[in-house]
Amino acid sequence: MLTRRIFLRNAGLAMVGVGTAPMWLKRALYAADAPAPRTKILVAIFQRGAADGLNIVVPHAERPYYQMRPTIAIPRPSGGDNENCAIDLDGFFGLHPSLAPLKTLYDAKHLAIVHAAGSPDPTRSHFDAQDYMESGTPGTKVTPDGWLNRVLAEERGKPSPVRAVAMGPMLPRAMRGPHNAIAIQSLNSFQVPNQGAASVLQSMYTNSSDAVLGGTGRETFDAVSLLQSVEKRAYQPAAEYPNGRFGDSLRQIARLIKSDVGLEVAFADIGGWDHHVNEVGPQASKGQLASRLAEFGQSLAAFWQDLGDRMGDVVLVTMSEFGRTARENGNRGTDHGHANAMFVMGGAVKGGRMYGDWPGLAPEQLYEGRDLALTTDFRDVLGELVVRHLGNRSMAGVFPGYTGSPDKFRGLIRA
Repeated sequence: MLTRRIFLRNAGLAMVGVGTAPMWLKRALYAADAPAPRTKILVAIFQRGAADGLNIVVPHAERPYYQMRPTIAIPRPSGGDNENCAIDLDGFFGLHPSLAPLKTLYDAKHLAIVHAAGSPDPTRSHFDAQDYMESGTPGTKVTPDGWLNRVLAEERGKPSPVRAVAMGPMLPRAMRGPHNAIAIQSLNSFQVPNQGAASVLQSMYTNSSDAVLGGTGRETFDAVSLLQSVEKRAYQPAAEYPNGRFGDSLRQIARLIKSDVGLEVAFADIGGWDHHVNEVGPQASKGQLASRLAEFGQSLAAFWQDLGDRMGDVVLVTMSEFGRTARENGNRGTDHGHANAMFVMGGAVKGGRMYGDWPGLAPEQLYEGRDLALTTDFRDVLGELVVRHLGNRSMAGVFPGYTGSPDKFRGLIRA
């Protein structure tokens, strides 16, 4: 039986389609003489499972790295074996060989990397660490909303019904809150064969005497109608995305950006990073980590190519709940650690360099004697993107309880 929960705000459920778009949506989408104004867009990527930052962005000049990882360390850069060796970035750090598609972006100064970054909370629980990072309040479990929802400033007039979109079946923690946000699995899933039933549903909820229910119903059907309108337009990506859920998510985000529908923030995730066993195969280019990174790197590179000059409006940032132990375990894997690496990509990004203070991997430099120490709070990175890219100056509003300031920004965004 249908209940009012179907249209509760931010429920994170995939919605059914309702037919043609309202006239105001059609005008916004199709009017050639009055295109929708281009906005700055932030795309947040979550690597769920705690990615191994030390094997993703390899400190190949650190002797302790190879001493602590005798069987799973990525070999030093070599002119003769690029397929299995780290890809040198600056003489000290290198990319995992499966991230070769990102080297061009790094050299072109569109990709920046922040190492030894992450949440200052010491938990090694996946659930708690993800919750803290998505809420933007490490150590606090009672925060009701997510940092990406708080980023959305109040707008005058009618904001786009798809200003905040998460790819997936449920709205992620980072996007829950009072501002409109939707979760979708795919653009073509917003359909219903029985248009009569759709009209009844639309009338039932949008004409409700309940102000919250009626308002949420209208917002939902507006979003569904707009996404259906986008889906009906002929579209061919300008890049080839890899097969898989993550590549498909970025392809659809790129499509929404190029459709000028008023997207402001987007979210996608990619799982499978919890490598306690057999993280690396017989060669660095083989194994679980290499497989994950191949899809990850190819998807990011395709997203950049697909958007072309639209990347001038876009910044993409990656994060994971925590890193992995500096030492490999007895199963050729790694366990739950602390600091990690974050990628920042965009037309306004001052890329082509490493950011952050490298703490070192000597025994006395490790966090609790086992992990890469944290020197950059992830909110310093996100805060700079919120302030200098999106133009939201309310750091305290986006990250409550955080004492961060522009003094802690790393200089990732061009003035």
